[in-house]
Amino acid sequence: MSKIKYFIEQSWLLVTASFCFGLLIAVTDAALSPRIRENKETKLNRLTADLLPEAKRVVEVEEEIEVKLAGGKKERVKVYKAVSEAGECVGWSFNAGGQGFADKIELVVAVDKNFEKIAGFNVLVSNETPGFGDRIKSSYYRSQFVGAPAEKLQLVKTGDPKKIDSEIVSITGATVSSEAVIGIINTFLIRIKEQMQQKELIGNGK
Repeated sequence: MSKIKYFIEQSWLLVTASFCFGLLIAVTDAALSPRIRENKETKLNRLTADLLPEAKRVVEVEEEIEVKLAGGKKERVKVYKAVSEAGECVGWSFNAGGQGFADKIELVVAVDKNFEKIAGFNVLVSNETPGFGDRIKSSYYRSQFVGAPAEKLQLVKTGDPKKIDSEIVSITGATVSSEAVIGIINTFLIRIKEQMQQKELIGNGK
């Protein structure tokens, strides 16, 4: 009987400790989440400005844009209109994410005002393997997207990385990470473009 009593006492202490620890995590997350989101938004705006240097400010598109992911899950996407000092649209940007080799990859992708050419992408979040997968941040890889058509891209193992077209040469030793970036951009780019055309945000002089 003493063993049973001891087990109950220890279990009660474990449950109580787990509850308190979980509560502490929840409180901490609630307190820090606004600041984390704010820092992420600031970084996203800065990365957009790097891709669209003519932009003086970015304005979030009010229309709801959703992307259907693998498994049928839908994700609300924030799309931003990049505006010049004169108030003219110079391009669009949006955040896009998906699974990489090591963890989730989040990108900031920018396109021209007509959504015809990719202005490039910047990495917002990535924990890919140093020296291998994290080379998705390198100019060698990223420069291939600048000026590429805003349509379905294809990853190839060999080719001329300086040639601007829909074929992107993969990073040696980091094929999975290279494929992840292509997959993320294809999934978001094509579906966002379709919805923006449907909502007459592009293709009608706006």
